Amino acid sequence: MVSQNILNLVDTAMVGTLGDAALGAVGLGGFIMFMCQAIILGLSPAVQAMAARRVGEDRINESAGALNAGLLLSVIGGLALTIALWPLMPTLFGALNEDPAVVDLGSRYVQIRCLAILFVGMNFSFRGYWNAIDRPQLYMQTLVFMHITNIALNYTLIFGKFGMPEMGVAGAATGTTISTALGSAYYFLLGFRHARKNGFLTERPSAENLKTCIRIGFPNGVQQFFFAAGFTIMFWIIGLVGTTELAAASVLINLMLVAILPGIAMGIAAASLVGQALGRGDADDARSWGWDVVKVAAVIMGCLGAPLALFPDLILSGFIHDPVTLDVARLPLRIIGLAIGFESVGLVLMNALLGAGDSRRVMVVSVGAQYLLFLPAAYVIGPVLGYGLLGIWIAMFAQRLGQGLVFVGFWMNDNWTSIKV
Repeated sequence: MVSQNILNLVDTAMVGTLGDAALGAVGLGGFIMFMCQAIILGLSPAVQAMAARRVGEDRINESAGALNAGLLLSVIGGLALTIALWPLMPTLFGALNEDPAVVDLGSRYVQIRCLAILFVGMNFSFRGYWNAIDRPQLYMQTLVFMHITNIALNYTLIFGKFGMPEMGVAGAATGTTISTALGSAYYFLLGFRHARKNGFLTERPSAENLKTCIRIGFPNGVQQFFFAAGFTIMFWIIGLVGTTELAAASVLINLMLVAILPGIAMGIAAASLVGQALGRGDADDARSWGWDVVKVAAVIMGCLGAPLALFPDLILSGFIHDPVTLDVARLPLRIIGLAIGFESVGLVLMNALLGAGDSRRVMVVSVGAQYLLFLPAAYVIGPVLGYGLLGIWIAMFAQRLGQGLVFVGFWMNDNWTSIKV
């Protein structure tokens, strides 16, 4: 999971040489893109929960039925979203930022990235399936292929190397889009090689699998949408403070996502282990897996956070070249490093709950905490009271840590053990 956001860091480092406007455009554009494809991302935990339950029931030969359903829904939803969103991007970007350079660069960046939405949906469906059947090495193998391709294409297209035109920010979007599509092609190759015996593309997805995939995936997709929309609104709020703060936030978010992804990976592992245990009818084992994975994640995340807290300038200097922007980003990065170990508890248990099929309560808590607490507080603390990016950052982590405590309570009350998948 660390590798997934390394490509974003490479993009950020490359785009960072183009100035604050380019950094701000890619940062805001990335979360607009996340928001636009969020509903489709809910297919991953749905496919994982369904396939893991079949494994636990000793019906692994039927497990790919969930993947088939996820792929079909990815194609239908991805095409519909691309057609609907393409013409809206300049207007949407203009509503979220007043800097003409950021709007021009960012809207084109997102339009190009929109072409890959259906491939993103398929890739996430494959991810859920490989993790559910305990074959995460196939997911990692594909990611490595995608990252190498993405880095090579971005270097070529951003800077105009090897006879290609110098495309700047648009080159970053084009490279990422092409590498995502190539990743889907590689996943299909692996699917025919490793999942055919489990029903991969052997027949049309059943109505039952499609309904279950939508029932579990839609609430998580809604949660992902509001999560991404909330970050997009946060970028708008930061943009009200200044373009320098927006550029700093773009780097900070990417660094945070790299640091936090091992916690998400542990959560994905917990989701599979919990789903398989519930498939065997062993709720006690499922409960133990949740707590055991929390312990491992807290140690790993605490160790990863330490360098961020201790050496912020060393890390930030690879992405930020303006000393003023560096000053703005320093303390927020220290906060990420100090808080990330504690945040891993909520991350793991949130994913464990999703593995049990408890996506509705997870959605309600996540959306409520973000929209009723954090975003109003961020607007008041940042641009209104003048505490800037640092104040916004403190509010964000306070909200995320509180949300984690709620998930701890959910895990302890055992209501998730009776959900049918």
